[in-house]
Amino acid sequence: MSGRPFHTPVMLEEVVSFFSPIKDGVIVDATLGGGGHTAALLARLDDSVSVLGIDRDPAAIGRMPEHDRLRLVVANFGHLDRVLATRGLDEIAGVLLDLGVSSHQLDEGERGFSYRYEGPLDMRMGPDATRTAHEIVNEASATDLVRIIRTLGEERFAKRIAGKIVEHRPIETTAQLADVVRQAIPAATRRTGGHPARRTFQALRMAVNEELSALAAALDSGIEALRPGGRCVAISYHSLEDRIVKRRFRRGEGRVPGPVLPVPPPVELASLARKAVRPGEEEVLRNPRARSARLRAVEKVA
Repeated sequence: MSGRPFHTPVMLEEVVSFFSPIKDGVIVDATLGGGGHTAALLARLDDSVSVLGIDRDPAAIGRMPEHDRLRLVVANFGHLDRVLATRGLDEIAGVLLDLGVSSHQLDEGERGFSYRYEGPLDMRMGPDATRTAHEIVNEASATDLVRIIRTLGEERFAKRIAGKIVEHRPIETTAQLADVVRQAIPAATRRTGGHPARRTFQALRMAVNEELSALAAALDSGIEALRPGGRCVAISYHSLEDRIVKRRFRRGEGRVPGPVLPVPPPVELASLARKAVRPGEEEVLRNPRARSARLRAVEKVA
């Protein structure tokens, strides 16, 4: 598995460390990306451990070299239960979820993910996505655009941005959209907080790929399939993802928010880290995209 990866794996050492107690069985890398985590797991865990790599992007699957302990599937990680069933896997030793968009998807302008590169408004992580960003930008109502941008992008100027988008339709390229969003953001705000289109592009990407619903489904399926002692590791890059992971893990740990229930929920998970693990300063310097990463890990106890 040599060659330059098209996605730099985040918190690689931490991921390997959390999975290192596993001595046999199948670990599912449900978001294969550039394969960096998978390559490290195969190289550094026992030979009795194999990996099932899943990615909805055929480009990610297609670039992976053959390995006798690696099996690959083009699929949406939100359909993890189906993938495991078709592979006859009733029980797995671990599941890794490295969320968000891969570096190669951001860096290839023709994929339409980036506000920094000219390209079509696509943003599909895989051919299974049922719509493109172009369709949402040019066909969604102003109300729906506000909801998407405000909810998924956590953008406080969502109403202004949606109004500008509707005013400038049709919008054909990422550069056009980035410029429209920039016009909608007040000048004083544009000078701080990074690129003004960042949150809007994030929101559209998440809407196109239905990322939050896929994450919730993958967490449930992965945790259900874990054998006792199996581990789930999830790396998220913004608060919406991290909130879903945190809530699902806490529910499995028997910790649920709200009033005390008459019957406490069953304990199926044990936390492997007291709080979310953050990348170190050196890693952030090497890979600035790691800055927002949060890693959470649990072990199946029942």
